[in-house]
Amino acid sequence: MGLPTTRRSLPIALIRSREKVMGPIRDMLKASGITEQQWRVLRVLSETGPQDLTQISNKASLLLPSLSRIIRKLLDGGLVVSSINSRDRRRQTVVITPEGQKIIDDNLPQATKIAEELQHHLGTERYEQLLDLLAALEN
Repeated sequence: MGLPTTRRSLPIALIRSREKVMGPIRDMLKASGITEQQWRVLRVLSETGPQDLTQISNKASLLLPSLSRIIRKLLDGGLVVSSINSRDRRRQTVVITPEGQKIIDDNLPQATKIAEELQHHLGTERYEQLLDLLAALEN
């Protein structure tokens, strides 16, 4: 069969697609002064409530060493707070603060518009199919 060309390489296609999708999101986040990784952490905490680092790592698709640095920045910025888990003192629980939630709320209209534009570009059926195919690849 041989190695596919770079135009038909799944890893390269995923990277190109990621950059296409993330460009508008990065532009949106510049005004808020946060990174896309910080955005993902805030989104996870906003959607799911208090989480430990392992849960955040899994849901935000971040490696634990990277997540630890990101959490420190968010703590320093007052966007999250952290406390020792009462059941397991080795674990910390992270919670979004009102300031962190404000970043989510302030960016929600633009983030929704970006998502709607992507869905419109592909069409609803293909958009949902792409999400299903990516989930199948992940599993």
